[in-house]
Amino acid sequence: MTTPDPDGLLAEQLLRLTRRVHRIQKHHLEQRGLGVTPAQSRLLRTLAHYDSPPRMADLAERLEVVPRAVTTLVDGLEASGKVRRMPDPTNRRVIRIELTDDGHKALRELHGARRSAAEEILAPLTGEQREVLGELLDTLVDGAPERGRSC
Repeated sequence: MTTPDPDGLLAEQLLRLTRRVHRIQKHHLEQRGLGVTPAQSRLLRTLAHYDSPPRMADLAERLEVVPRAVTTLVDGLEASGKVRRMPDPTNRRVIRIELTDDGHKALRELHGARRSAAEEILAPLTGEQREVLGELLDTLVDGAPERGRSC
């Protein structure tokens, strides 16, 4: 008889939750008719955190993807009028990406879609359970200190 693997079970539960979150977010995005994929949504949210328009390489690094992936995302968002490419004023070879007015409007809609998706996902939890979950997720996202290491 094999012994249950609790860490393996937890990993599987996390993967299933991640897939569910993506599925629900995608559904809420589609309901709003924005024509934005989850990956494009992530790029728009990332763009909003820059004080000045970033380079494509900056976006790729922040999103932890290859530059070609950013190019594909920007192509789609530019075609729908949500972002624009603009030359860097100090180096014509560098292209920067900025949100358009439509991009800012889409971000507001995306925020609403994410909030609706979160409400749906978290509906079964009490306020106390949500607080505990938030603390646990912070620990997992930030990473626990290495064992045996003094702080």
